[in-house]
Formats: sequence, structure tokens, C-alpha cells
Amino acid sequence: MNTAQISQDFVLEPADNSRLANLCGQFDEHLRQIERRLNVEIASRGNQFRVTGNAGAAQTGSDVLHALFDMTGRERLDPERVHVCLQETVMNEAEAQHETVDMKSQEDAVVEIQTKQKLVRARGANQKAYLKSIDSHDLAFGIGPAGTGKTYLAVASAIDALENDRVRRIVLVRPAVEAGERLGFLPGDMSQKVDPYLRPMYDALYEMLGADQVARHIEKNVIEVAPLAFMRGRSLNDSFIILDEAQNTSVAQMKMFLTRIGFGSQAVVTGDVTQIDLPSGQLSGLKNAVEILKDVEGIAFTYFSPKDVVRHLLVQRIVEAYEADGNGHRS
Repeated sequence: MNTAQISQDFVLEPADNSRLANLCGQFDEHLRQIERRLNVEIASRGNQFRVTGNAGAAQTGSDVLHALFDMTGRERLDPERVHVCLQETVMNEAEAQHETVDMKSQEDAVVEIQTKQKLVRARGANQKAYLKSIDSHDLAFGIGPAGTGKTYLAVASAIDALENDRVRRIVLVRPAVEAGERLGFLPGDMSQKVDPYLRPMYDALYEMLGADQVARHIEKNVIEVAPLAFMRGRSLNDSFIILDEAQNTSVAQMKMFLTRIGFGSQAVVTGDVTQIDLPSGQLSGLKNAVEILKDVEGIAFTYFSPKDVVRHLLVQRIVEAYEADGNGHRS
């Protein structure tokens, strides 16, 4: 049986041809992108729009177009930006269906961090809860599939803490474990050898601070990016410490890392327990830590699902397919 179709008619003001062209995209590519994602039809004439589909999809399509039109006054839209807006709107509307939101929670709905180069905004309930947990706990875990923003939001929180003088340095840590490959001998000095493993965190830093600022901070040791093995024997005070890809730590390495946290410091641990690259039979330090620490006061856990993926829609579908099949889980 076909679901009843309805139409939402609305006008976008002001009637600015430049902004409307930005909204629709070249050859209406942005409108077609929204149609495919929501299974709706969009008709437009000037600044008059009609969205046709089932009741929920038509309303979501209308909401997305209004949100994107607001953005056209500030930025140039591209397919990636349209995708993120779609994802955020769908997640927020799903969240609203399951809870009654009073005025106070509406005021608190936007959770964002302003870094030197860009505004980082939490998208969906889990990202908001994650940022709030990082802000209110000395140790926070973010666990879930790739593309959910775990590392990116942790780096944004670290930069915010540094720029507001809550910490004196940022320490970014990763285990140097190859993802199912044996890369063999890597040329260069120690920094050059470990850089490939740490590149995702460099990318986030560059996007939020700019390459020159990151280079200056690294030179002054305000930002340290290091493999996990370098943490043994240290005590890190007044620092914001992030352990990324924590599913690839051993039990001993995880315990070693967690006991590095010093006075005035906070730590964030991120990982995906479905993508463990440790030797077969070796227990993941992240999986072990979740069991051991789940009831410890002062530690926060945020669990992300495939619905929280904010990369390309295909990434979300891939994660869901692997999860349904069960082959994504390795121990």
C-alpha cells in the first residue's frame, strides 16, 4: 500500500536570485540530492517551493530547504554541506519524536565550539551529549563507528580548553598499529615514522587552527602528537589528552595511558570496537576498559550508532550493512 502523499507549499524570503541559485545548486543538483535522500519531489518557481512526499518526508524537506536558505546568506553551499544539513535535520527530528522538549532544553539545543578557524557544531543528540560529557568530566569515552565525529569533536574541545587557558598543552596519542597490513620499514626520523599513524588528528588541527598556528604550537611543545608507546613513565599535568583509535590498545597499554592523567588534566578516549586491528586473540584495551570502568564515578561514556554518521550517506549504509551482517565485529 502506498503511503498518502501530501504537498508542502512555502515561499523563501527575501526573493534574492543569487541566494536562490546558491540554494538550488548548478542544474538544481542540491534539490535533486534532497529528493533522493528523502524520497520526495521538489518543484520551484522563483522563490516559491513545493515539496511532495509522505507527511514526514515532506515536512523534513521543507525544514531542510529553509535551513539551507538561511545558510546561503553566509556561505556557498556544496553537496557536502547539503548532506550535513540533511543529516542534522533528520537526526534532530528523530530525536524530537522520542521526547518532549521544554523551552529550557530548546535553549540548550545548540552545542557548539568556536575555534580560531571555524565554528564546530554538534549534530544530533549523541554528539551534543558527547561534547557536554567532555566539558563536565575529567575522563570521557566516545565509542562508535567511523564518521560519527568522535575524534573531530574531541580535538575541537581540546583546542577550546587551550584557547581559554583551562589547560597549558594538548597531547594527542594513537597506538601505532597497521590496519590489517604490514607496512615494514618506514624511512626518516622518529617523527616521520609515526606521522602516518597520526595524520587524522593533524588534519583536524589544521582545519581548526590553521597549519602555521599548529606548526608554532608543535615547535613550542604546546601541542604534542605522539604514539602511545611514548607515554610510559610520564605524568601529564594541566593537559588535554586524547587517545584516538583506542580499540587497538592492549589491556596493559590502556591501563598505562589512563594512569598518565595528572592534576589539572582531562582525557578523552575514542575508538570503534568493530574495527580492531590487534593480533588475533588479543583482547582490546578499549573493550576491557568499558567493562571495568562502566560504574566508576566521574567517567562518562557516549555510544554512537550508524545513525550518527555525518560523512557521506553511503558511509552510514556501509556501517549498517556490516553491523547487520556481524562481520564488522573483530576481537
